[in-house]
Amino acid sequence: MSGKRLLTLGLMITLATLIVLSFGPGRGKAGQVGSTYKVLAPISRGNLTIFPVVADRTHDTREFLTLDEGVRSGEVVVSEAGSVRPLIRRRQGYIPSDGAEVNRLVLVNNSDRPLILLAGEIVTGGKQDRVVGKDRIVPPKSDPIDLAVFCVEPGRWVATQSDFGSFHSQMAQPSVRRSAMADQNQQKVWAEVGAARESMAAGASPAAAGGGGSFGGPIGGTSSYAGVMANEEVKRRVDAVAVPIEQSYLGLMRELRERNAVGVVVAVNGRMIWADIFASTALLEKYWPKLIRSYAAEALTQGRNPERPDMKDAQAFLEDFGARHETEESEPGVFRRTELMGSDFTAFALTSLLPGTGFDVHIAKMAD
Repeated sequence: MSGKRLLTLGLMITLATLIVLSFGPGRGKAGQVGSTYKVLAPISRGNLTIFPVVADRTHDTREFLTLDEGVRSGEVVVSEAGSVRPLIRRRQGYIPSDGAEVNRLVLVNNSDRPLILLAGEIVTGGKQDRVVGKDRIVPPKSDPIDLAVFCVEPGRWVATQSDFGSFHSQMAQPSVRRSAMADQNQQKVWAEVGAARESMAAGASPAAAGGGGSFGGPIGGTSSYAGVMANEEVKRRVDAVAVPIEQSYLGLMRELRERNAVGVVVAVNGRMIWADIFASTALLEKYWPKLIRSYAAEALTQGRNPERPDMKDAQAFLEDFGARHETEESEPGVFRRTELMGSDFTAFALTSLLPGTGFDVHIAKMAD
């Protein structure tokens, strides 16, 4: 073979190697999951198994604001669609509707920091509780933003308060999150909320399961998903699973700070069901108390089979991002949201496009 042909072949091999290293297995421009993330030995409680995930690098996320932080400070306001008119900043631009809508809320970020909204976060109040349906980033000092939401309280359409608060104790469990994120189907969200409510009531004492209660009262007295999860007996059951894992992983995060603990792979009854990956350890720590309770709630509503998956299964779940179909939505200069649909999974990557970023802020993967 001539020297020229050898040189050409060498250049082709080098280029192919660079492409593989740049994009990782199956992820393309949305990130590098397969080549940069690794699962560690699991933490288990009952039928719930959590595999910590570490990364070879993280990103600076200190400028980002979470929904809990924004609502707590009063700088982030979430309202029914027809209640936002006084918050408009420009003469031209957003025009609100005349009334509230089940699958639509309006958010204003009055802070000086970009806000991260994660699908699965619950807001309570207004005419009914809602769950956020899509990950997104809201820029600082934003005009009112339309939010795609789903009702998680089908039995109420009467305002309890004009604005919404964040249900800061937990996110929606994976089965509810999946119906909102991937299916984008209100009936499926209601079905999963109903199934969770029935399962929690079946395992509760007669006093806790009985009707006639309000938010945080007996399970039978509320159609609110947040109300069910705020029931004192349900909280004790969820915490019995969540707290030991939460404490173990928080300790692990402190020990593994240099190894960049950034997420988890979740298994229930021995089956991989979910993964949440963040851009930094600090960002994971902010969401961890809410996330672990959502995983614990899922485990409690899925029966009990203490079968244990192994690390190879978890690593394989984390690495498989080979998509048959990929779609993107974006707000130029703010964020890009990529949906990847594989043969047996759906995944979403939220990428920040703000100045000085360009990295995946959050990746969620769910088994079909």
